[in-house]
Amino acid sequence: MPQIQVEIMIFFSAVLSGAVLRAVYRGIGCVREWIPHRAAVIELEDLLYWLAAALYLFVQIYHTSNGSIRWYFILGVVVGAVFTSFLFRRMKKIHKKIYGERHKEFMKTP
Repeated sequence: MPQIQVEIMIFFSAVLSGAVLRAVYRGIGCVREWIPHRAAVIELEDLLYWLAAALYLFVQIYHTSNGSIRWYFILGVVVGAVFTSFLFRRMKKIHKKIYGERHKEFMKTP
């Protein structure tokens, strides 16, 4: 039974890893919205992100699974990233409901 608990903790670690990767990429997207970038700079940022993401996941797999790739770890990363994307979309909808009309009224006043 303790082995199952270890596997569950590894899965939750994978979910957290996927959430971290998605949140970091969303942060990069926010910076791109604030500061216009050229296409070459965006490609370089993406390349550096994916290299860092690969290194991060390699370290996570190495520490949690002793270097063996387990399919539920990959599934956990995907679940974490999808859940975080859903959470960000939901937060955006809530933000628009709360501040949407106020923001429009504020922008109209001189």
